[in-house]
Amino acid sequence: MTDTPPAANIATLSELLKLSGSQYRLYDIGRLVTKLPKEQFEKVELNQLPYPTPTQGQACIAIAFWQKQSAQPYLWLLKLPLDERGLLNQGARNHFIAIIVEALGDNLTQETSKKQEELLSSNPYLFTPAQYKLASLNSKIKVDLKQKPSEYLSPFIQYLNQESDWENWQDVGVQGITDFIARINQDNHNELLLSALAKLPEEVLSPVCSALENEQYNVNLIDALLSLLSSTLESSPVSPKELSKATLLLRALAANSQHIHVKVVVTRILSKNNVSNELLITLSGRCWSALADETTLMCYFEHLLKNNDMAMFSSIFKDLVSIPLIRPIAFACIRSANRSPALAEAIGQLFSQT
Repeated sequence: MTDTPPAANIATLSELLKLSGSQYRLYDIGRLVTKLPKEQFEKVELNQLPYPTPTQGQACIAIAFWQKQSAQPYLWLLKLPLDERGLLNQGARNHFIAIIVEALGDNLTQETSKKQEELLSSNPYLFTPAQYKLASLNSKIKVDLKQKPSEYLSPFIQYLNQESDWENWQDVGVQGITDFIARINQDNHNELLLSALAKLPEEVLSPVCSALENEQYNVNLIDALLSLLSSTLESSPVSPKELSKATLLLRALAANSQHIHVKVVVTRILSKNNVSNELLITLSGRCWSALADETTLMCYFEHLLKNNDMAMFSSIFKDLVSIPLIRPIAFACIRSANRSPALAEAIGQLFSQT
């Protein structure tokens, strides 16, 4: 019988995984589905770094772990609270570890009894993300572990290879789309999507964009998405259908929003007199990297104020200021001599409520 180290002796999740002899990968599954480097997460756990991409005051993390003799990973999907500086709540993390150790000891991949299952299922830090995130996560894990894609990949490739029947998408599955996009830089996937992109009906474009938001890809695809986005926003006024499509296309650029071509188009969007709430929310929630300079962020804040919705301004400001990349730029904006009287007043109201 293995001596199980008491929970008090296991200081971090990283240590728990290493002590169990598990191989593991970490992913952020809050704003986007992206890899979380182990070294970075270890520093987050020791409160040496704030969590890089907080979501509403939480760190949303997927941990895929497995033993060497078994390539099939187990998956923990957990949500841990952060403090106002973005540092991990140590008490919550320790509580999560204590529940796991009580149920499983140091054998994290064992067959579990009914009692162990009850202990694990009552864990308050586990959560179920949206299905589209789970599909992207599943595809990413398979790529990272060099496993075969699902059987749904082939029908989607066949769909993209066709010439005309774009409305015949009923055999296309979301998992096939995410498997394809997770491999966007492999084989001829980039070229195949490029040739089909402008012809996709919204029923297919929507899950394609949801999957693209989690991947970095070729500049040709970035430019094709930006071209579609710009042309969709050309009409005045923009119809609800066009706005919906534009929001999807902007969302697809999320993981590439630090690219100069994306920043140029975002600056162009923000130079307009009016920007819809949908686009503003997508910019802050997914494309925050495109806002990471004082001029752009100041312009963004001014657009938020045009809606005369203080609750929305407050919510988005607090969300953006929690992101380590944006936090110092946001504070530079609110101290700037160039801020408008309206922005100064809104910031005053915001801080008087805290």
